[in-house]
Amino acid sequence: MALNTLEFDCKAEAATVRLAAPVHYGVVGSGDLEVILEPCDLKGGVKVKVTTPVGGFDAVWRKVVQAFVNRAKLADVAIDINDNNASPAVVSMRLQQALAETAA
Repeated sequence: MALNTLEFDCKAEAATVRLAAPVHYGVVGSGDLEVILEPCDLKGGVKVKVTTPVGGFDAVWRKVVQAFVNRAKLADVAIDINDNNASPAVVSMRLQQALAETAA
C-alpha cells in the first residue's frame, strides 16, 4: 500500500491557544487515525502533516484541518495525522479529542 504525505501550513484567524506539552490520541486502525499535537515555535502558525493511503482528497484535508485550527484558535502547534481511511467526520472528532486531552 502506497502512502501519501500531505503538508499544510495554517493560521487561525484569532490564534490564542498554545500547547504546554505534546499530546498523542487515537490509533492507526481500519477507518481510524492517530493524532499527535506538539508545541512548536511557528510564529503563530500551525504545521500539519497527514500520512494517508488515500489519494486525491488534498482539498478536503485542507478544509478539515483549517476549520479545526480556526475553531480551536491554535497557534505554534505541529500536528501529525496518521490516517487509515478515516472519514472527515472522524478526522474532526479525533482532532477535537486530542485537543481536549491537553486540558486533562
